[in-house]
Amino acid sequence: MAPVLNRRLVLESPERVPDGAGGGGLGWLELGVLWGAITPRAGRELERGGRQGSRVSHRILVRAAPVGASTRPRADQRFRENGRTFRIRAVTEADARGRFLTCWADEETTA
Repeated sequence: MAPVLNRRLVLESPERVPDGAGGGGLGWLELGVLWGAITPRAGRELERGGRQGSRVSHRILVRAAPVGASTRPRADQRFRENGRTFRIRAVTEADARGRFLTCWADEETTA
């Protein structure tokens, strides 16, 4: 049975952005849109800087792209869906024929 890829995900890559004063910060460059299936895996509570939050791990399935293609997700990138972000931790081939990729990603929220 073919997977249902019904979630519109924007693939983004980190890039250095100059701050105009000789320094810089981190920005995100949009690489394109991939359609995927998102399955939550596990979650846990977080406390960061005195604020409560949570981290949920997800399995995100997308169509494969050749190694080196800008549309092939990597571990230093993220997916964005509306106001949500999913930081990609690892990418593996999901099937023996190499038609799909599994992206293991984390979503963090703060209260």
